[in-house]
Amino acid sequence: MAAAASDPQPTRHQIVIIGGGNAGISLAARLRRYGAKGIAVVEPSSRHLYQPLFSHIAGGTAEASEAIRPQASVIPRGVTWVRDAVVDIDAGQNTIHLASGGQIRYDQLVVCPGIQKDWDAVPGLADAMASKYGASNYEIELAPKAWELLRNLRRGTVVFNLPPGPLTCGGAAQKPMYLACDYWAQQGVLEDIRVMLIVPTPTVFAEAVANEELNRKIAEYGIEVRHNSEITAVDAVERTVTVQDLGAGSGVGGSETLTYDVLHAVPPQSAPDWLKATNLSKPGDPAGFVEVDPETLRSIRYPAVWSLGDAAATLNSKSGAALRQQTQVVAKNLMAVLKGKSVNAKYNNYSACPFTVSRSTVVFSEFDDQYRAKPSIPWKGIMREHRATFVLERRILPRVYWNLILKGRA
Repeated sequence: MAAAASDPQPTRHQIVIIGGGNAGISLAARLRRYGAKGIAVVEPSSRHLYQPLFSHIAGGTAEASEAIRPQASVIPRGVTWVRDAVVDIDAGQNTIHLASGGQIRYDQLVVCPGIQKDWDAVPGLADAMASKYGASNYEIELAPKAWELLRNLRRGTVVFNLPPGPLTCGGAAQKPMYLACDYWAQQGVLEDIRVMLIVPTPTVFAEAVANEELNRKIAEYGIEVRHNSEITAVDAVERTVTVQDLGAGSGVGGSETLTYDVLHAVPPQSAPDWLKATNLSKPGDPAGFVEVDPETLRSIRYPAVWSLGDAAATLNSKSGAALRQQTQVVAKNLMAVLKGKSVNAKYNNYSACPFTVSRSTVVFSEFDDQYRAKPSIPWKGIMREHRATFVLERRILPRVYWNLILKGRA
């Protein structure tokens, strides 16, 4: 249907990328390196965030300022930044609709707006985060608050949780817990603090080596774990959480109410609401992620649409490490399409999670979609607790991110 005379005329770009996070910026930079032109990145935020540091901020081993840079400073040269929010995609007409009322037409579309934190999905959880006693490493605004609460605690109960369902870097839920426990041990107060971890799974992590290492640290710190369980309600006034047993094997049965002095929470997560409402989502997937071929990352139903990162319905565990390989695959395949060639690059479902298990050591887990170990460095101890991997995760990788990954060079 033709646009009404009063409607703003749509602009057009050869490649439109929705999302200016790790996926969107690193992909745009790589495409420019490959010679692509006419690229636009649609991103409403004026800040670019390096999310792997959020856990260090919440655990007191990094400052919030280290994880934030102006969005304008990371937009690749030759790429148009459309500072607006997407509200709908008409994949049949190759058109996206913006919150401002504008439209953009595209030849090729890449959907990578990230993941949505569903704080209201658990009754009372949002109120708890707004109270004096709740915080999280999953929001940049809440991470410094988390460290303030954890640092000042000298006795009482702290509850950490991992919700069921897909998450961005699910292992990050545990990182501030280990950092805090190590700090409390150094301060001589760990024995006076009851630390509880609520996980929806029968293990604390699915990859075997990491699970073994994490359980060793859990025993060392005296952490109580509720397996096969989730937080189903929070009372921010009474400072209680309701923990529901999800099945046999937890040893708890039914539900229990825990009183906390500090709640460090991770919310359920899903695709952004506007994306769920489009026809790009995988049928029957309540999380609303974009349906793609898990190898080529191309939409199964719309050949001009691609998706990667947290918003894509891929098989891997969602993480920045997974993104690095996904970006290369999408860039190569998209360029092949533009040149009229066949799509050959394939993603192998690789992912990784570095667990900060103390204030100077990391357990670096690398795995595939079946959580089978896939170490990328031929060193026998790479996936065990080590100081070297702490230096890699805390000092080296942030520099690689800002100076290489976001420039399409890593």
